[in-house]
Order: sequence, then structure tokens, then C-alpha cells
Amino acid sequence: MRVQPTRQTPPTHAWQVMYPPRACCAQGWLEVGDGHAIYWEECGNPLGQPALFIHGGPGAGCKPDDRRWFDPARYRIVLFDQRGAGRSRPQGGLTANTTLHLLRDMERLRQHLQIDRWLLFGGSWGNTLALAYAQRHAHRVRALVLRGVFTATPSEQDALYGVGRRAWLAHLSQRLSQHLSPRLAEQPIGQLSERWVDPARTACADAALQAARIWWRWEQDLLDGESGSPATPEPQAERLLASARIGVHFARHDFFIDALAPLANSLALRQIPGIIVQGERDRVTPAAAARALHAVWPGAQLKIVADGGHASSHPAMAQQLIAATDFFAQHPDSGA
Repeated sequence: MRVQPTRQTPPTHAWQVMYPPRACCAQGWLEVGDGHAIYWEECGNPLGQPALFIHGGPGAGCKPDDRRWFDPARYRIVLFDQRGAGRSRPQGGLTANTTLHLLRDMERLRQHLQIDRWLLFGGSWGNTLALAYAQRHAHRVRALVLRGVFTATPSEQDALYGVGRRAWLAHLSQRLSQHLSPRLAEQPIGQLSERWVDPARTACADAALQAARIWWRWEQDLLDGESGSPATPEPQAERLLASARIGVHFARHDFFIDALAPLANSLALRQIPGIIVQGERDRVTPAAAARALHAVWPGAQLKIVADGGHASSHPAMAQQLIAATDFFAQHPDSGA
């Protein structure tokens, strides 16, 4: 059955529907091996329904506002920074940093916090990890709330970094020409990885940071073109470089998906309720991927937001995401 776009009168700002800012009540670093320690924190009701927020990127890290997607009276809210991202140590570390490592870290964190089952909330790359985790540990997932579906298929990667972005890459190449060779437009991911992701081949720290800043700006340009997407402030230099290093590292290796393809084991998803929130105007992860996911996971609800894009900060997107977490808070044992 065709899913019709949801047309509602949205709030003016995302903060109007998100829960109020809240300080974390516990935090720490969990040693996960290979020299990595991942940062985690939790807030809300310690006796509430556990929910894990999975950030995007790869490499973006969590923000305080990410706590606000959940009702703090009904959820035990857990956030973590993936390997090398945010406050995890070492910042920007690429050694033993693959999708499989991140999934193992999530399971280790669940055990560390003595959580039996939890709701997973993820957007973009966070959605990819949530799907992959759910298919490996279906009995540990109570529900899924997903935004901006990205399943890392070849066609999705090509739309983001290949032919589908040729004009954007040519623009990026021009802006980076003083830092990288003319091959950038033909091999952007490999060039960036070789020249400034790898510290041994970085000629100048300032040049590496400038390249990271331009790469980040290019990604933001995609969001700026979406209706209603507010501007995102530039991260601090160290975090900006770490995020860019990790993002290009994953993109260069096709996001280490291979045998972990998020749509490969759709049978595992059929027992898990879920709500998919997808912006019709999403220029980063187009809506075709969300519809393909829904086709193999018909038990989930698909909410197509007509005026929404990729950013969760778009007020219409935020409204649907809050409605999704509220639904599962009110119906803890209900299917989608």
C-alpha cells in the first residue's frame, strides 16, 4: 500500500516539541579494547524504559540536545560516542574502528549498564548501526525509531559520493585544490583519506584542518539546500578534524557493511516494532531507501514528512520523532 506523505501544520522550531534540556545523571568511559574507551552518559528515570541514542556521521558524536528526544519521566536515556568520536578516546582514532567494532561496543555497553532490552533511536548513519545491531541482537531490541534511512547500498553510496554528486565534488575539488591533487574530483574519498586522514602523510596540520573544515561545509551545503533546515554551528577544531577523519575512513571502506548489510536479514526485523521518519526532501539520504526498508519490514510504520529533509532539527521532523518515542513510552509492549 502506498504511503502518503504526512501533511500537518508543524511547529516553528524543533525545541517547541522536544523535551526540556536535562543534565546527565551518570557518565563514564568504557574500555572496549584495541586502545579505545567510549564515552557514555545517561539521564532521565533510572527505572524507566531504556533507550539508546545512536549518533550519525560516522564520527559526529553526541550533543546535549540528543537527550531531548525522550520523555525523561518514562525513559532511562543512554547516549554514547562511537569509537574516535566526540569524547571517546583516542579522539579521531581509526585503528580497529569498523562497523563490526561499533556493534560490539553497543552490546558491551548494554551489558555494562545491566540493561536487558532497549529502544534504539538512530538517524542517518545512526540508523545504519541501529538496523545492523537489531539484526544481530533482535532479542535485545524492544523497538526502533529511525530517521533519514541509510542502508549503505552501492546505489545509496553512489548518490552521496559518486555520480549523483559530481557537481558537488567538482565544487569541493576547486575549494581543496591548494591542499590536494587534481585527482580529487575523480577519487575524492581516496584522496582525502591518503592525504590528511593519515597523519603520516599530512604535510601541515593547518592544511589538514582546513580540508576538514571545507569537507564539513560541503556536507552542510546539502542540508542548507533543504527547506526549513536551520544552520548548524561549526564544531571545535579537534572535533571537526576527528569527525572528518572517521567519516572519510568509513566511506572509503564502503562503511564496512559487507556481511552486515542492514537489509540482508529482514526476518530478524519482523519481530521488532518500529517507526521510520523520513523527509520527502531529504537530499543526503533520499526517501527511496526508507521505502525499500519498509518493503521488507512491513510491520513498521513509515512516516513520510512532506516538508522534511535530512535534519532532525527541522520542526516537522522533530514533531514526528517525538511522537514516535512517546508512542513507545505509552505502549511498551505494543507492535508498530
